Amino acid sequence: MAHKTSAVADEPIEVLFALHNKFDLLDFAGPLEVLNTALHDPKDPTSKAFEITIAAGEPQVLSDQGVLIGSQCTWKEAHERLNDFDVVVVVGGNADPILQAKAEPMDLIKAYSELQKNDPSRERTLLSICTGSLFLAEAGLLSGLSATTHPDYITKFENLCSHAVVRDLGEHTDVIEDARYVVNNLRFELGDEDENPYIRRKSDATRRPSNARKGSISFKSAGRRESIARRAAMRLGGLRVITSGGVAAGMDAALYVVSILVSEETANEVARSLQLTWTKGVVVDGLDV
Repeated sequence: MAHKTSAVADEPIEVLFALHNKFDLLDFAGPLEVLNTALHDPKDPTSKAFEITIAAGEPQVLSDQGVLIGSQCTWKEAHERLNDFDVVVVVGGNADPILQAKAEPMDLIKAYSELQKNDPSRERTLLSICTGSLFLAEAGLLSGLSATTHPDYITKFENLCSHAVVRDLGEHTDVIEDARYVVNNLRFELGDEDENPYIRRKSDATRRPSNARKGSISFKSAGRRESIARRAAMRLGGLRVITSGGVAAGMDAALYVVSILVSEETANEVARSLQLTWTKGVVVDGLDV
């Protein structure tokens, strides 16, 4: 696969879903449906915006609900192909055995983070759904970032984040309890929060609408040059880290991914098609590259 600096409008955006044994089915199926529905051209049903690959330990992986899902690649193959993917999605469910054994997708998550730090010229996104954020916390990837998880797991999440701070001598994680999803390392300069069209907060219902594209395409078409040096100086090499709350919030987070990598119009069309009400989350203050 040719080296890409970002998701490109006339190419599929490559997404890897990491499925561990007894994962939560809706954590997977909800975001999958959102991404699979998104089109680059709403009038062309063949213009799928996202190409999905499923990684697991076996050819079939069992969900916590007893449903078998076929995988397209093993963990080993996923590691070998990791540079192909623009987005890695980590789902929740059955978290304790994974945390105790430090099993996959733990190593995959760390490797994706290292890949970004070693190659900050590429735009990459790591998205966790529900208790998938516990894996990110245990891996130490949330140091200095803001994050959320399923509300029933907030205390466990905070404990994992605190343990990682002590273990790695890292920075505190700002745990946000009431957000549908939390985004770190957004891609645009914020400037005046009241006038900036890209930042999303709880008060977004009252913010002025914007027709601007949210991804790298708009960034480049605006004539503004990306600074790889500045991205490299950001936490995790500028890796966009998104954590979401419970399973339905995962679909909100997936809509956000569509909005930034395709367009907000496409995200709204996906929400309309799936009869979803897109509840937006929190984008943490940050400086784009």
